[in-house]
Amino acid sequence: MNNKLYKLMNWPAIEEVIYSETSNPHALLGPHPQDSGSLVQMFYPGAKEVILQFVDNLKEVPMEMADEDGFFAVLLPNKKVAPYRYIIGFEDGNTLVMQDAYRHKSLFTQKDELLFAEGIHYTIYEKMGAHPMTLDGEEGTYFAVWAPNALRVSVVGDFNGWDGRIHQMRKLPSGIFEIFVPGAKAGQNYKFELKLKSGLTYLKADPYANCSQLRPENASVITDLSYKFQDQKWMERRKQKKSAPISVYEVYLGSVLKPTDGREFANYREIAPILRDYVLDMGYTHVELMPIMEHPFDASWGYQVIGYYAPTSRYGSPEDFMYFVDVLHQAGIGVIVDWVPAHFPRDSHGLSNFDGTCLYEHLDPRQGSHPHWGTLIYNYGRPQVKNYLIANALYWVEKYHVDGIRMDAVASMLYLDYGKKDGEWVANIYGSNENLEAMEFIKHLNSIMKKRNPGVLMIAEESTAWPMITGDLNEGGLGFDYKWNMGWMNDYLEYIHQDPFFRSYHHNELTFSMIYAYSEKFMLVFSHDEVVHGKSSMIGKMPGDIPNKFANLRLTYAYMMTHPGKKLLFMGQDLGEFDEWNEERQVQWELLESPQHKGLNDLVRDLNKLYRNQTALYELDEVYTGFEWINCISSNQCYLAYLRKGKEKEDCLLVVANFAGVLQDITIGVPTDGKYKEILNTDEIKYGGLGYVNPRVKSAVLKSWDDREYSITVKMAPLSVSVMKFIPYTKEELQKKKDKAKKKPVKKNNP
Repeated sequence: MNNKLYKLMNWPAIEEVIYSETSNPHALLGPHPQDSGSLVQMFYPGAKEVILQFVDNLKEVPMEMADEDGFFAVLLPNKKVAPYRYIIGFEDGNTLVMQDAYRHKSLFTQKDELLFAEGIHYTIYEKMGAHPMTLDGEEGTYFAVWAPNALRVSVVGDFNGWDGRIHQMRKLPSGIFEIFVPGAKAGQNYKFELKLKSGLTYLKADPYANCSQLRPENASVITDLSYKFQDQKWMERRKQKKSAPISVYEVYLGSVLKPTDGREFANYREIAPILRDYVLDMGYTHVELMPIMEHPFDASWGYQVIGYYAPTSRYGSPEDFMYFVDVLHQAGIGVIVDWVPAHFPRDSHGLSNFDGTCLYEHLDPRQGSHPHWGTLIYNYGRPQVKNYLIANALYWVEKYHVDGIRMDAVASMLYLDYGKKDGEWVANIYGSNENLEAMEFIKHLNSIMKKRNPGVLMIAEESTAWPMITGDLNEGGLGFDYKWNMGWMNDYLEYIHQDPFFRSYHHNELTFSMIYAYSEKFMLVFSHDEVVHGKSSMIGKMPGDIPNKFANLRLTYAYMMTHPGKKLLFMGQDLGEFDEWNEERQVQWELLESPQHKGLNDLVRDLNKLYRNQTALYELDEVYTGFEWINCISSNQCYLAYLRKGKEKEDCLLVVANFAGVLQDITIGVPTDGKYKEILNTDEIKYGGLGYVNPRVKSAVLKSWDDREYSITVKMAPLSVSVMKFIPYTKEELQKKKDKAKKKPVKKNNP
């Protein structure tokens, strides 16, 4: 090596690169202007000779070996260096042509770093992770990862033989490591190799990866998110937020279709038309997907997430999932996804102890772990962690066009002592058990979601009586659109599983929900959680013999659809599956060949149609003026009667629900003189019932009942619901009534 070149070399920095302990390789490697030209340095382990070749004219300049481990340098005469590549020779005679990853400037701006450090970089996913692109005329992939406490981070993958010495990354002031790797392309696997100050070196999957390998493999996959959606009409309509019917079909994608050709999973593209056609036929407005983010363990159903930015590869690629959403949107079906910001698993390739420290989780296990679940809790007070999660929710909405986020396990986030004993948790600064940082995180997310994506639904699965879950942010609420009504579900299931003979002793469980019905904006749910782990399927919860089980279930679904609140039903339960659900089996579609099961399915279809067509069932759903009890106190007779109201008087519906196991003639006080026509009865023969219905229009009679001047009497089959539509008298009918009243002889009192 000539003396001039030797003096330009930074030997301590070269040693850092060779021993892969540098956090700023770009300061040494690549082209750097000097007084006399440009110094170009490169390192490739095992290289014996390197030639620098200019791309434009193919001129070749031999580089001098500075260290036999594979470090080379050359001094070029010009300060501005034209694009070049390396031709690397090895001792076995093989050669490798590669472009220089260290001649490119950082793509992170100072503003990017500042926003991320403050937790408000809402599109941070466009910088972090792996992004195929063309930079300075070279095709490759840009990588970035946050690991502030690592000594060195490298990206390793199919493009560099998984050798962490080759593409060591540059550390920015924010603790983000980044590099552009020419030649790295979509479809290749990669991970980040982190080296700690202790010398420990290990691999981590990319927290921001857009795709991952199919388990049990766990490398991240470079992906190009370039799908073109065709759902513009839907997206425009979604922006117009207004009171509307919401009937959700909850889905585990793996149970929609099980391939018969030896594959373990069907593709998103295969599932989409099957789900679309069924949901359209049944009249549901939305599907809700159990978590489709990448997860290592099938039996977690997706609720222990590793790859928050990656649709699970079980069913295909990110582009395939975009196609899935697009297909449903074009059919007018909304897509809600379950999202799990409450905790994450301890798998070594994931977020746990990411950079050798508790980066995403709390250091103190009393704050950072769930003792019952064996998972770790996010540190919501760290801005970068909060940014990771908020940007992730926005990512699914803005990149994949999903229409709602259902946040899982919100109660575990809000309470510091959730699932913990004394001594296992740390109080907040006021000495109480509210997680103030989680509260702020949730408010921040709901606020920014509404500002950026009006019309997107934010739904909380919150199982306690925490106040104002759906309250306005400006009034101290958490800002969700809806809350799962777990209280209604638990009370109702406790009531309905009783033999009808004993139900009169549990009447309060049936009516209690209306005491708090307007304290939040509720969604009534019979979810997957209620049909697993020994809890039995929905029809399995019903008492009695098979006909009575079906009658009870028809009654249950009709009561849910006419009770205030949005609706959700888990797949298979509208077929009357007797088997509990598990992730290994397909929905038992063959049950539709059985008259009893088909009758139940037909009823759910007609209930959805009724719900969507009758404004009284949704228009005033969130205000008390949309509901009125007629009779909620006849516990011995085990029946309820109530009104559902719309904005117009003519929209009124009268609902009578007979929870008794006997046929009853029930007299009901009605609010208005007029006619009442039965528009649905769960005991119709076509639904599998006995056929005790009310085919004729009921005219109100001047007979005081239920503290009302007028009343009607209806025939109610055992375990049935009747829905009656109010029809006002026409002018002609009113005149006939007046004429009839005039002609009626007046009774004289006896002297």
